[in-house]
Amino acid sequence: MAKRERRLFVAGNWKMFTTAPEAAALIKALKVKVLNIEKVDMAVFPPFTNLSTIAELLKGSAIKFGGQNLHWEEKGAFTGEISAAMLLSVGCEFVLIGHSERRQYFGETDDTVNRRLQRALAAGLQPIVCLGETLAQRQAGDTQRVLETQVRGAFKAITAEDFGRVTIAYEPVWAIGTGVNATPQQAQEAHVFIRSLLRDSYNENLANACRIQYGGSVKSSNAAELLQQPDIDGALVGGASLEAEGFAAIIKAAEALS
Repeated sequence: MAKRERRLFVAGNWKMFTTAPEAAALIKALKVKVLNIEKVDMAVFPPFTNLSTIAELLKGSAIKFGGQNLHWEEKGAFTGEISAAMLLSVGCEFVLIGHSERRQYFGETDDTVNRRLQRALAAGLQPIVCLGETLAQRQAGDTQRVLETQVRGAFKAITAEDFGRVTIAYEPVWAIGTGVNATPQQAQEAHVFIRSLLRDSYNENLANACRIQYGGSVKSSNAAELLQQPDIDGALVGGASLEAEGFAAIIKAAEALS
């Protein structure tokens, strides 16, 4: 197999799961299982209340961590929100932006994604920007139009220099938490199209360097098949990341392909 152009990156989004004790138990179990991973980047995104616990347990580990969201303002009277400075203060290196559940349930738009992204980049965080179409949009043949709108909106006014720190996660909304997965071919086609948009917006080098993860019911049984696709550069894993054995198996599948 030809050497991969981009280093694979597997991340686990724990969503609104795990209390502090549960998060501690999960990360302790995961650490042991991925001790020998050398060729894959790894990160977890616990609930905000567990970040300090995770930070302590991951000292010296290759596993990085981040927040599931952040506000676009530096600070202020925004009850219930989290700032970039707060994430940095507990050791976060990464942040998720624009996850489909934020778009679906909390009114996230391409404009707010862009504002959050600008704040994250200004603060020095490494963002994972999530994109993807709904089932209705796919069935209507609108996948490419939706992805183009999301890419143009999310990266508006983002310089080439800043864009170099961005990871993208393609998550077809119809495949999240449903057990229905995009076929490797469908995922690859979407990733190729996203990369072509980046080429148009930036340049060939940045488009080729950008890591595009796949997110949508990724599990140990389908990870290798997905990650074999040349334009799939890792996975943003949801439910399967809540169990150490299964999540480690996905990471090991990535390592075997690296």
